[in-house]
Amino acid sequence: MSRDKKRKRHRKSEEGTSEHVAKKQATEPLPEGVHFYQHLSEVPWDIQKYWKQGYEIFSRYDEGIWMTDNSWFEVTHEAIASKIANHLGQGAPKERVVVLDPFCGVGGNVIALAQSDRFKRVYAIEKDPVALTCAKHNAEIYGVADRITWFEGDCFEQLGKDDNSALVNLIRKHGVVIASPPWGGPSYKSADVFDLETMEPYKLSELHKTFTGICDYVALYLPRTSDLNQVSRLVGRGNSQVIHYCTRGMSRALCVYFGDWGKIEERIDI
Repeated sequence: MSRDKKRKRHRKSEEGTSEHVAKKQATEPLPEGVHFYQHLSEVPWDIQKYWKQGYEIFSRYDEGIWMTDNSWFEVTHEAIASKIANHLGQGAPKERVVVLDPFCGVGGNVIALAQSDRFKRVYAIEKDPVALTCAKHNAEIYGVADRITWFEGDCFEQLGKDDNSALVNLIRKHGVVIASPPWGGPSYKSADVFDLETMEPYKLSELHKTFTGICDYVALYLPRTSDLNQVSRLVGRGNSQVIHYCTRGMSRALCVYFGDWGKIEERIDI
């Protein structure tokens, strides 16, 4: 069966809602900038290979997952997001019961975090209002929207405008941070060793300073070819772990865990 034909078939969800969602989206226009591509002929050429991985990105894609065109490059695949959520829960001290995702995008990581019983609450920040609309919708599909608190705006402004804000104090005392910043599009793949100070719009040193300034437990999700010497210089004598997340025997990305996390395996095959 061709991929185009396969995508036209709607998978039935556990709640049996996929047909209802599909019919609703077929009759109601999507918000501007939001897409639910169902056939290859609809998909822009530069994201077609990502669209073909749709079920790996969101297993419930056919139930009406909303995406922006940029999010195909940026979203964490579901299996990896779930594994990271497990590692955050296992590695953090028990009193760390909330989690912040300052770059929630269309919801890949926050959905996995909200599915975990380990954290009592997930806090999500996203500056792109269209991506945030998608994330809220996608969390509804997965049935976890009521476990997430959403903030629209730039995370540096949200976290830096008041060092004594309720959110900052909560994360400082009881939380962990998992940040999956923009990498600057797919061009990072051409680098044998990726310079993390060239990430756009936020470079590694800026990310590290901001997030470790409000929390002792920070994980950064970065390209698999990241220059780890840059990470080492930032950490100095502090503690950190680098974990590669692999699918089909290949590293897809890595996480740097800054802080006194519990021991995590160095390479994860999913």
